[in-house]
Amino acid sequence: MSESPTVSVVIVSHGRPELLRRAAIGVSQLFHRPFELVVVADQAGLVAISDLPFAQWIKTGHQAGANISAARNQAAGLAAGEILAFIDDDAVPEPTWLNHLTAPFADPEVMATTGTVLGRNGISVQWGQRSVDAEGVAHPLNGPLPVGQAVKLEGTNMAIRRQALQTLGGFDPGFTFFLDETDLAWRLHKAGMRAGFAPLATVHHGYAESLRRNASRIPRSLFQIGASSVIYLRKHSDRMDQRLTEILQEQSERVQRFVRSGQIDVEEMRRLLDDLRAGMDHGRAAEMAPPHDLGTPPDFVPLVGGEAPEPLVLSGRWFQRRRLVETARQAAAEGRSSSVFLLAPTVRAHRVRFTRSGVWLQSGGLFGPSLRDQPRFRPWGFAARIAAEEARLHGIRWP
Repeated sequence: MSESPTVSVVIVSHGRPELLRRAAIGVSQLFHRPFELVVVADQAGLVAISDLPFAQWIKTGHQAGANISAARNQAAGLAAGEILAFIDDDAVPEPTWLNHLTAPFADPEVMATTGTVLGRNGISVQWGQRSVDAEGVAHPLNGPLPVGQAVKLEGTNMAIRRQALQTLGGFDPGFTFFLDETDLAWRLHKAGMRAGFAPLATVHHGYAESLRRNASRIPRSLFQIGASSVIYLRKHSDRMDQRLTEILQEQSERVQRFVRSGQIDVEEMRRLLDDLRAGMDHGRAAEMAPPHDLGTPPDFVPLVGGEAPEPLVLSGRWFQRRRLVETARQAAAEGRSSSVFLLAPTVRAHRVRFTRSGVWLQSGGLFGPSLRDQPRFRPWGFAARIAAEEARLHGIRWP
């Protein structure tokens, strides 16, 4: 293994062409060099990225059906990197993401890594360091890894050595959705392979609308949750029936909350729970998939060459938005990581988003909190507040 292993970034996508395009733009601004980008997507997704300035250097594959595990196996077969880094199509990496996610691989005993996932406001942690047990239940991890648990890999923010993935037989396509990366994490653990956590490796996750949930995160189907739960328990647990009873109760309480909030009616709740049971029946009858062979690695195709350009950081008042964002957009079009801080004389909490044109935009009140545990009001001066926000992002947005 070389001192600086080659890296392939993998995105698989189905039904989210515009989000895939945004994710690819975010990946193109990574400071880590070199790396290659592999995208396996449906036809709409492939069209959406076909006119990007770096499109000719993206390795692509067509995904006909919505099976995240099969798509990741296909992408792994196209990837030449010694390290495979995975991110979802509804996510965007901070520019230092790949630097931090791959750093633990300097230890040859480390076979996989995972990082921090931020939620929709771009600041609050959606998933931090977690462990997972043989029943697929995730637990917060604030110290040493408990006996009998594995490091929980976050599918939208994880990396694995290609050889380790080959040894494990790839992703299990029985997991069309849900528990796919958890199954991989537990197989790593059972094989005695080490996984590590890279807390500064940060991804913004949109938790976007899909075939399985709407934009308000209300489920459209629980079938795959049922099917994947049974397959996982068949593979890894000796108390499947007890755990399935618990899952039925957990999902029932979940959909009942949507009923109480008026977001769905009782009839829809019953349909969703019937869907869950049907998925469980499917999981019981499903044949276990054989190991997948990734094949011989192809040639490595760097997405972008040379050193990463210097980042652009702009700040101003809310009424300067148009000018500042346009300046940042032009820089982003040249491949630069571009950030804009816009402050208004309010106590509004801050939000961060990555725009479709490739600009990191943080907006909020001069006196309002960015981190959600900060006071609702603090008497800041403009320059001091900008300096504080830049310091908060040091090592995450910039090296």
